[in-house]
Amino acid sequence: MMMDEPELLFEPFPSDDLRRFIEDNVATFTMAMTGALDYQPVGYFLRQERGEWVGGCLGYVWANYLHVQWLWVAASLRGRGQGARLLRAAETMAVENGAAKATLDTFNLVAKAFYLRQGSEVFGTLTDYPPGYS
Repeated sequence: MMMDEPELLFEPFPSDDLRRFIEDNVATFTMAMTGALDYQPVGYFLRQERGEWVGGCLGYVWANYLHVQWLWVAASLRGRGQGARLLRAAETMAVENGAAKATLDTFNLVAKAFYLRQGSEVFGTLTDYPPGYS
């Protein structure tokens, strides 16, 4: 007897649980395939005294790499060392968890200059992604 084909659903804004379900399954499969089991999430945030969130750095450490997925600082705090502070915290945590290298991506020229000042190097460029940017 043939199994019924599952329903295909378009869900552009999945719940946190659904997103986590897919992420966990990809991570489990990838770790089993590679034998690299050293996954550590990275999450550092900036919060004002009154509780307002004004920045953060999200990513993970895996297979001896830090991967920065998101780094953001509120406009009112940019240029005041807060982005560097977030990045240093993530890098320190990554080194403590065995990372020797890091990766990230940006198409923002200001962010690119920031990352270069922090010691990053360009290792690849996708031209015209998104259109007008690289």
